[in-house]
Amino acid sequence: MAFAKTEPSERADGWEDVGLNWLRVPGGALVVRVLERDGRTLHLEPLRAVTPSPAVAERFGRRLAATHAAGAPAFGVGPDGWRGDGLQGPVDGFIPLRLGPVGSCGEMYASLRVDPLVKRAGRRFSPDERADLARLCDGLRAGEFDTGSPPARIHGDLWSGNLMWTSEGCVLIDPRAHAGHRESDLAALALFGCAHLERIVSPYDETAPLADGWRERVPLMQLHLVLLHVVMVGGGYVAQAARSPADTAEPTRRQLVDAASRRRPGADGITAAVMGSR
Repeated sequence: MAFAKTEPSERADGWEDVGLNWLRVPGGALVVRVLERDGRTLHLEPLRAVTPSPAVAERFGRRLAATHAAGAPAFGVGPDGWRGDGLQGPVDGFIPLRLGPVGSCGEMYASLRVDPLVKRAGRRFSPDERADLARLCDGLRAGEFDTGSPPARIHGDLWSGNLMWTSEGCVLIDPRAHAGHRESDLAALALFGCAHLERIVSPYDETAPLADGWRERVPLMQLHLVLLHVVMVGGGYVAQAARSPADTAEPTRRQLVDAASRRRPGADGITAAVMGSR
């Protein structure tokens, strides 16, 4: 028997439908199949959950790399055939997910993900916290955190609850699919914890090597979903989001200093002096 999922509107129903179809690519991660669409209701194939295993995790890591590699025409665009903004957040409180072609990953992340949610959060952030987040957006737009990765076909909300472990493998459900940075899906898996996460990431990295410093960028790549929780819930997520600029800046600063020391003979003393002045 199919699983019937009723959405609050036909647009929400269509958003999930096109996202699931877009994520389904040859050799990619398994995606729950839509058996029928009836007004505001999606009839999905039934899935039976099983205990997570390392072997299934490793297979999923390789398959997720293939999904991401399917790519998209530009950062920020939605699934093929979708028009306008997407939707994000809980079913009973959707808010817009800004979509549109953007020239760089940093510009997309700042202008379509971070900045709209910071503005929507309003006074949940102090003036100083808003200023720190604004400076982070400036750095994103300036390309300070760009890795050269092309637009990836991402799930967009890949916390562990949207990953079903079945006898066939890990299956993607409930996407907010769009073209973004592939590291954001991996960071989302880590946000609330995921079974056998390293057994997912290692085969992924072997299949499609991640750029240097990806672990240090995890707080940055999680910021979109953390800010969404700030808007929806508040609480401790406010402090977590407010820490993100500092959590992101320090490893990046260290990487720049290390890179300078490698480029300049005899610069080890400069490196030590800069790092020691923190």
